[in-house]
Amino acid sequence: MKLKIKLPDIFIITMALGLTLFSAYNAYLKPQDALLVLVRGQNSEWFFPLDARETVIVNGPLGETIINISENHAWVESSPCDNHTCEAAGKIFRQGQWAACLPNNVLLMIEGKKSENADTIAW
Repeated sequence: MKLKIKLPDIFIITMALGLTLFSAYNAYLKPQDALLVLVRGQNSEWFFPLDARETVIVNGPLGETIINISENHAWVESSPCDNHTCEAAGKIFRQGQWAACLPNNVLLMIEGKKSENADTIAW
């Protein structure tokens, strides 16, 4: 049995291959834009560049959680919670990584590049 490939088949295969290569480039090879650190407390939210040097004190229901941003890393330095899981999470530095102090309602997350509009994030 001989396979006969027609022009529409070649077109579909070429388009599928092109879409796959384009998707792989965007997902894995495209240079990353500047990353941001999102620090969210009970009633507040801050964005900082990951390459900043900042210490952020976030007030929560249990007291103060201290967040540090330095040398392209962010981490929870101290928190008043009982188990200190947020501190044990260590330093985060890649988009999508996060640490949270749930008892104190504090979230620390690495996000995509901030757009010119201060209220939105560009992905």
